Amino acid sequence: MVAEIIISSSVKTLNRIFDYEIPENLNVEIGTRVFVPFGNKKVPEEGIVVGIKEKSEYKIKKILNVQNEKIDIEKIELAKWMAKRYICNLSDCLKLMLTPGTTAKNTETRVKERTINLIILAKDIDEIQEDIDSGKIKSEKQKNVLEFLINNENATMQDIEIFTDCSRSIVNTLIKNGYLEYKEQQVERNPFIHKVENKTKNLKLTVEQQIAINSIKEEGEYLLYGVTGSGKTEIYLQLIEKKLEDNKSSIMLVPEISLTPQTVDRFIARFGEDKIAVLHSKLSIGERFDQWNKIKDGRAKIIIGARSAIFAPAKDLGLIIIDEEHDESYKSEMSPRYDAKEIAEYLAKKQKIPLILGSATPDLKSYYKTRNGEIKLLTLTQRANNSSLPAVEIVDLRQELASGNKSMLSEKLQEEIKKNLLVNKQTILFLNRRGFSTFIMCRDCGYTVKCKRCDITMTYHKNENKLKCHYCGYEENIVKECPECHSKNIKYFGAGTQRLEDEVHNVFPDATTIRMDVDTVSKKNSHEEILNKFKNENINILIGTQMVVKGHHFPNVTLVGVVAADSSLNLGDFRANEKTFQTLTQVAGRAGRGDCEGRVIIQTYNPDNYAIEYSKLQDYNLFYNTEIELRKQLKYPPFCDIILIDMSAKNFAELKKVAKFLHTYLKNRVINEKFGLLLYSPVPSPVEKIKDRYRWRMIIKCKYDDRVNALLTDALNQFIDMKTKTARVNIELNPNNMI
Repeated sequence: MVAEIIISSSVKTLNRIFDYEIPENLNVEIGTRVFVPFGNKKVPEEGIVVGIKEKSEYKIKKILNVQNEKIDIEKIELAKWMAKRYICNLSDCLKLMLTPGTTAKNTETRVKERTINLIILAKDIDEIQEDIDSGKIKSEKQKNVLEFLINNENATMQDIEIFTDCSRSIVNTLIKNGYLEYKEQQVERNPFIHKVENKTKNLKLTVEQQIAINSIKEEGEYLLYGVTGSGKTEIYLQLIEKKLEDNKSSIMLVPEISLTPQTVDRFIARFGEDKIAVLHSKLSIGERFDQWNKIKDGRAKIIIGARSAIFAPAKDLGLIIIDEEHDESYKSEMSPRYDAKEIAEYLAKKQKIPLILGSATPDLKSYYKTRNGEIKLLTLTQRANNSSLPAVEIVDLRQELASGNKSMLSEKLQEEIKKNLLVNKQTILFLNRRGFSTFIMCRDCGYTVKCKRCDITMTYHKNENKLKCHYCGYEENIVKECPECHSKNIKYFGAGTQRLEDEVHNVFPDATTIRMDVDTVSKKNSHEEILNKFKNENINILIGTQMVVKGHHFPNVTLVGVVAADSSLNLGDFRANEKTFQTLTQVAGRAGRGDCEGRVIIQTYNPDNYAIEYSKLQDYNLFYNTEIELRKQLKYPPFCDIILIDMSAKNFAELKKVAKFLHTYLKNRVINEKFGLLLYSPVPSPVEKIKDRYRWRMIIKCKYDDRVNALLTDALNQFIDMKTKTARVNIELNPNNMI
């Protein structure tokens, strides 16, 4: 018999099936992970069996060995579907289905079960007790150890040393005499170990919540559109409880790691930690390994995690929920560039189970589907605790400047913060830029300090007193003299969260603050520590970037200040207005979730922009109706798909050659075969260089189907045949980031 094997490699030329003979002594099935000889390499390659047939037309080698892990056939079919849809290597898709920590080629380097050596009794208790009573065992220390183990069944060496005050030599003597023995036992690394479980019961549902739950059938796709604080999570909890009663599993996706702690807390309080597994990138590899196996063994019926949790090996999956479904983090920006929402749709249809998409500001495409009848719309118009939505006020920063206020905080925002401090209420200040200054310029010659590896300005980080590139991580010392004209007239422009924190301390020296951005959450559990500290220690002001916007529930927060609402308007992206409206509405939703009314201050230089105007009204339908008409006129999604062909190379001439070749190839095919699509000429990317690689791009507008997919696959194969030195080509369907 012959196995069809995909080699675990991201090299595009290896994205094909290789035949290997199955030895009679090995049990090989579809999905088996194997080691095979490959080319002239001395070290075996890892591969996955994706098919089995009677014979091969080639002279083939034998499989060397197999591993314990096996991927389900359904997951292999999913990987094949992904590889075709996202035009990427099948091996890259299959890796997403594997147990975390088990993709190394050397089996000795893999993450393994964490084990400890327990010391247990090697004889019957009665026999040991008889030897103690008869005086056969004379040593008091030996008696103490044996009596301790009789009472406790087993213990670690450390436990014995602590509780009996006996040394390792005493234990070794008892082992030598046949009274004790070592036993290796697996220990599960528990990411919930620090959590305190306070049991909760189902909350009484509002009329709207009950209607929503009653409307969800055994299969189908639903958009749960509910204003901030309307109780979407309670609906998720009660839907999952119903699936648990039927012994079915549920997957719950959340967009940000910062959301995971609060979500997990609520789920543990309702269901207990035994039934729950959590998967996200901030867990150690060992924790992810154990959580994955907890799911695979069927012990965890509730899976909570970021986008990759959609691939978890859930047993008897009965429900998929995607919270904050509009969030762009559900789209991977690394190969394979998959969309977790599309994967969820695929799984839900295949397994005939319900898929719930939840948001207070739905993705425009999702809401469009409800208008076309593709998705059923469920609506929550009122907050669950009957509290009102916060009052929103727009502050025109142009008028602030005209009146002489050059502070990052408008007079109105300062006044409202002062009120909050007096009544011991909390404030959130949102600024979606980290660092202290966002660019550095010579005021004499206009020179700006850019990254040596990227075509992007460096950001000043005051805490480290360094300039940093937020694209590649390059760092350098601060600039005191212009390298071009040697002037010392260097000015630091723009502002990030570090500078905002400094300014808050200057204006409100007695206020306590805490900052939440990429720079403060690099350590494990730092998200949770910051959020818990803000909540439990009643810190006055939380300053943060995007990660403070969504999902958090802080009853004592009554004021939210948006320091610069315009940052997302200037992205050069057709979704700029949508992202702005979503961000402003979501951050406004953090205010007034308790008993007291909330206020929101939005500072902007563009008060007349419709995204900002409608976010003040918190009227999603008004925004949707305006935006969808613009999209229709300009032929943007959801009225078409956008395909981004991203080309890069270390050598500019090589990149230009690749761009010209691919454009000519595609243009000829489009004209000759009458493809109904718009092909734009290749142009430099908005950021022309990242990590020493020059970047160009081509954009295609079309209705993506099998015919277009085949055209793009052929174009990619044509590029591979060019055998360039440093060039790379990536094709992305409906990218989030057009930069």
